[in-house]
Amino acid sequence: MLLAMILQAAAGAALGKAGAAIGAAVAAIAAAIGIGKIGSSSLEAGARQPEQAGHYRLTGIIVAALVEGACLFAILVCLLIVLK
Repeated sequence: MLLAMILQAAAGAALGKAGAAIGAAVAAIAAAIGIGKIGSSSLEAGARQPEQAGHYRLTGIIVAALVEGACLFAILVCLLIVLK
């Protein structure tokens, strides 16, 4: 309950909008790092077992899409706070 009151107070201030913008930037950077690690691990796994490379590539693409979806959701929430 206290957290909800703090978040409401911050959303009304300019500081809340700046925090939301920083949150969107952090979400985008975190997604970029995550997708980079997914791609790196997928390539390394394919190099170790070339017969399974297609499976690792498909799994990497699916997981990267999930990470990207989570990132877009976080950015959308931050934009809704900024534009409120």
